[in-house]
Amino acid sequence: MTTQKTALVITTIFEPNAALEAFAQGCRQRGIQFLVIGDVQTPASFHLEGCDYYSVNRQHETGLEFAGACPVRHYARKNIGYLLAMQAGATRILESDDDSLPRDSFWIERPRCLRVRTARGAGWNNIYTHFTDALIWPRGLPLDAVHAKMPEYDELPLKDVDCPIQQGLADDNPDVDAIYRLLLPLPVRFRGNRSVACASGSWSPFNSQNTAWWPEAFPLMHLPTYCTFRATDIWRSLIAQRVAWANGWAVLFHEPSVWQERNEHNLMRDFRDEVPVYLHNRNIGRILDELDLPPGAGKIHANMLRCYEALVGASIIEKEEIPLLKTWLAEVSRYRRSHPR
Repeated sequence: MTTQKTALVITTIFEPNAALEAFAQGCRQRGIQFLVIGDVQTPASFHLEGCDYYSVNRQHETGLEFAGACPVRHYARKNIGYLLAMQAGATRILESDDDSLPRDSFWIERPRCLRVRTARGAGWNNIYTHFTDALIWPRGLPLDAVHAKMPEYDELPLKDVDCPIQQGLADDNPDVDAIYRLLLPLPVRFRGNRSVACASGSWSPFNSQNTAWWPEAFPLMHLPTYCTFRATDIWRSLIAQRVAWANGWAVLFHEPSVWQERNEHNLMRDFRDEVPVYLHNRNIGRILDELDLPPGAGKIHANMLRCYEALVGASIIEKEEIPLLKTWLAEVSRYRRSHPR
């Protein structure tokens, strides 16, 4: 049994499948709360033993203001699951997707603080180069950074780092952009038994496919709504990294603990929705780098708001995101008052 109070959050618009069943079984065996968040497209007949399913109607019945404020038909309704996990007193929140399947290593209780190879001040990192010799890059990496020279894994210094955000890779069909999928081969498998921490000044986008969060970083889980589906978790990751660095934290990337059997996608539609990511990510990094963000857990909410306001001011995220973010932060504050650390 897990010694932390762990919750797993996934959103879906489909009937239960092999991935959801595997996650449900793993959660039942380990006493982990499994929250599945539906949307208006999710079949009304959805039922899966071992999960706590929230239809849109049930989301509204929770009394969460965010449930009424967040638009439907958007992946960002996953935020409601995060808030429900916080309400239930989770001390660690895991997240994945409905087309990823867990390995046994997915369930390992990883330490938050650890000694690992660490990149600091390196600019944009193609983090995948530390896990494979194949030409591949994570979704969200600026395209002009794909071939940038990277240090060898063994050249990275070993450092003691605090990593309250940890991204596991995914085998077979990893998180790559539409350009990669249209031009280059899959499947790809990554090396195991490796971890790399991206500390201050070393940018690497991360996704919502296989990520673990510790309580101090919970506010940073907010998925923006007023952007495309293919941008939401990537832009969240850049804001989260910048605020994490202000607190002396790093973001950990570790060996694959899931593999993906990807749902059907229209790759040209994905490409269209990724265009803002291709065009803006390097500028987002510059804008966030230039912000003077004070340290301290008590400053995280204000720092997040400053980051979003800067991106709205640059016409990257729509202005409607700000009131939704404030609603999110108010909900998180209520959780903090009821579960003080």
